Amino acid sequence: MSKNKKTDQLITANLPKSVISEKFRGIRTNILFSTADKEVQTIVFTSEKPSSGKSTVSANVAITYAQAGYKTLLIDGDMRKPTQHYIFNTTNMDGLSNLIINKTDYNKAIHKTDIVNLDILTSGPIPPNPSELIGSENLLENFEYFRSEYDFIIIDTPPVNTVTDAQLFSEIAKYVVYVVDVQKNDRNTLIKGKELIEKSDAKILGVVLNKAPEDKTSSYYAYYGNDEK
Repeated sequence: MSKNKKTDQLITANLPKSVISEKFRGIRTNILFSTADKEVQTIVFTSEKPSSGKSTVSANVAITYAQAGYKTLLIDGDMRKPTQHYIFNTTNMDGLSNLIINKTDYNKAIHKTDIVNLDILTSGPIPPNPSELIGSENLLENFEYFRSEYDFIIIDTPPVNTVTDAQLFSEIAKYVVYVVDVQKNDRNTLIKGKELIEKSDAKILGVVLNKAPEDKTSSYYAYYGNDEK
């Protein structure tokens, strides 16, 4: 990964005073105040289709939580086309998939990042049956441990309309942020994705409108980050 590419993707770490970084901190604040009666500790980031930028968005929001002093875990829940180990330039030999089947342990699977308070659990080796692993009792047991160790957990999942993985994770997390590519989206696909999330008995806390054209006549700037998700 080139230095410029990494700077572009992890802008909250590399350019924390930028306008775009402030927008990511705004997402963090909105999540913190999204519910009055229940604490939001675990949240899924998903999109309606690939290439909406959800992996980059989830990584930067996770960084803002860590920067605010929250002990944060970012989980790459996409065991089909994982991205987070590329974004953070770390190994993916051990991760979520082989942690679920007890072929590794927390010390090997969870990696510390260069950002204080932020750990990452990569996807691990790509399994033949991601949905089955996500729906297993072993995963639920792992989440009990994660919740006891971390203040906040973000799960980056595959697009909700492509496979059932995002729904399964949403059922566990109960809260979802829906990332939408402003420039390329389809209304019917967006609605279908929303309905699938709601069927998992999860609440959509908000929608991130990603990749909007920069409007220099206003105070609003959107994030330009892209990824393969």
